[in-house]
Amino acid sequence: MVADLDMKKMSKSEKLRLLEALWIDLSVEEHDIVSPSWHEEALLEAKRLHAEGKSKFSDWNDAKERVRAAVSAR
Repeated sequence: MVADLDMKKMSKSEKLRLLEALWIDLSVEEHDIVSPSWHEEALLEAKRLHAEGKSKFSDWNDAKERVRAAVSAR
């Protein structure tokens, strides 16, 4: 149960592993998840920026390394 977790005692690494486990569990039943209303607007904006050549993309592994480095630097 979530109430049994003392998040203040968890390391960032432990929290991220927990978050990943939760995401995996939630994504198994993705058909039950309803996107918020602003999500379509964000997707349309991303599509527009891409069409205008204003978006930037990263290799997935490079992006994960940047996130890990940013988290470790904290």
